[in-house]
Amino acid sequence: MASIELRVGELTARIGDNAAEGMHRAGYNGVWSLTTRDDQENLFVPTVAGLNFEHIFDGHVGERDKLFEPRHAPMTLRQIAENEVELHQPPTPFWHLESWTRFTLVAPHFIDITFRCVPHQHTYNHGYIGLFWASYINAPENKSIYFWGRREGDRASRWLQLCTQYHYDESTVVHVDEPQPRLTISDGHPPMLFTNYSALRYEEPLMFGRWKDKVFAVMFDRTSGVRFAHSPSGGGSTPDGQDTNPAWDWQFIIPTYDVNTEYGFKARAVFKRFAGREELRRMWKDWRP
Repeated sequence: MASIELRVGELTARIGDNAAEGMHRAGYNGVWSLTTRDDQENLFVPTVAGLNFEHIFDGHVGERDKLFEPRHAPMTLRQIAENEVELHQPPTPFWHLESWTRFTLVAPHFIDITFRCVPHQHTYNHGYIGLFWASYINAPENKSIYFWGRREGDRASRWLQLCTQYHYDESTVVHVDEPQPRLTISDGHPPMLFTNYSALRYEEPLMFGRWKDKVFAVMFDRTSGVRFAHSPSGGGSTPDGQDTNPAWDWQFIIPTYDVNTEYGFKARAVFKRFAGREELRRMWKDWRP
């Protein structure tokens, strides 16, 4: 089963594995399509996906097929309940990482995400495990992401806007209290979103972007290990070639690990009519576990 459609509250979501189906291209998992009751246009680029488990990395191995292993390694999808599905990826051929991603639609406009993973071998050269998720947004006029935080060296917190000028440009945002903001990266590793850093720091684990009259936000149950990332063109060009599709992304860093030990996090995605930034902060404070 490549994909399953769920309808709860205001949302309709088609969630799938990394197989091809119809116009959906192989190599992209997660939420293939996300629409609302009052707007049937897909928030995500229709041929790819959002909330897509994209990379496994260690800062040393730079081959593209290894970095993008979650796109191509076998993956299965099962329905757990009327409003809930789970993706399972058995231990991958190179990184030997097994993972489970559960998506639960919650009325009126939420998708709850529970991610669990188990490393089965000591494969990671620099001692940490890096994981990366991408959401390819369907041609918004405003390509920025927003979050509450402060610039490196500042004391006052405020709403910050990040819209990188080009792919890989100052793309990663870490938490204000991150003890090791820069990961160890081997010489010669190709540039990636996770190897380049912004001077902006987030304070609360909530980021959002604007799409038409709506907002798409992702909030997390922790700050430890969570990083935001942005590309103005990660989702490629629009069909007419006149615009680009940005990527609103995040990373989860496991700084040290033991084999056969479970790691993970919880997140909540929000897709609704925009009613102000403070509403989103209240939602995060009401939801956080």
